[in-house]
This record gives sequence, C-alpha cells and structure tokens, in this order.
Amino acid sequence: MTFIMILLAILGGVMLSIQAAINGQLGSKLGVFKTAFLTFSVGALITALLIFYFEPKHSITLLDVPKWQLLGAMCGVPYIVIMVLAVQRIGTAVATVAVIFGQLTMSMLIDNFGWLGNEPIPFSIYRVIAIICLGIALYFIYSSNKTTNSSSEQKLTRTFTSD
Repeated sequence: MTFIMILLAILGGVMLSIQAAINGQLGSKLGVFKTAFLTFSVGALITALLIFYFEPKHSITLLDVPKWQLLGAMCGVPYIVIMVLAVQRIGTAVATVAVIFGQLTMSMLIDNFGWLGNEPIPFSIYRVIAIICLGIALYFIYSSNKTTNSSSEQKLTRTFTSD
C-alpha cells in the first residue's frame, strides 16, 4: 500500500507540473487572477461532483472541526497565483523545483516539531542531505536556464547583426 501511495503522490506531482505549464500560458493571455479563478472554479465543480457521488458519510461536518484547520483551504490560492506568475518568468522546471524545495523544507520542519497536530518525525542526516541535494538541483536547473537564455540571446543578436 505504501508503494501505491508513493506512486499516487508522484502522479500528483506530475499533474501539478502540467497544471503549472498550462496555467502559465493561460495566465499570460487571460491574466493571473482570472486563471486562478478558472482553476479553482473548475476544481470546485469537479470536487463537488466527487463529494456527491463518492464521499462516504462522516460523523462531523466542516462546522464541527477546529476553525484553524479550515485555513488549509486558503493555502492553495497563493500557490496557484505564484505559479502562474513564476512559470511565465522562470519556466516550469525552475518554478516546480523551487516549490518542491519549499514544500520539502517546510514539511521537514512540520515533521520534526510535530506542528499542526502531526506526529513528530525527527531530522536525520538523510533528510538534511535530501534538502541540500534538492537545493543544488534547483541551482543547476536555474543556472541552465540562464545559460540557455543567454545562448538564445547571442544567436538572436548574431542573426540581426549579420543581416
């Protein structure tokens, strides 16, 4: 079951990258906030249908849970808006790796300190190495963007100056 959950999480990451790339393009044509609104509207409609057809009955409602737990729903809005803006400027790969770096860092802090009602999972050398490796990956992916962009600009400049 753990393996299936890992595969599903990877699939979720794949879907987020596809969504980021599509929303980045749409945001440049339609606008950042309209794109975010479309994303959440369609998502709300699909989720409502999933709830109606597949969600089992629960003994408590949204009105019964601690109110701070409802704040998690608001965390998606900045993510979508930031990704629509970031993908247009730094590309899907850099934006996605930067998001994953932020997610991993915050997740490890939440795990380590047991924040937000989660069971503590202490830092280990392997977790720290993972963060460092991801930071290095972010640096190299970002650096390759700069190299590629500067090569494209040089080719474009040569084309215009040779004409």
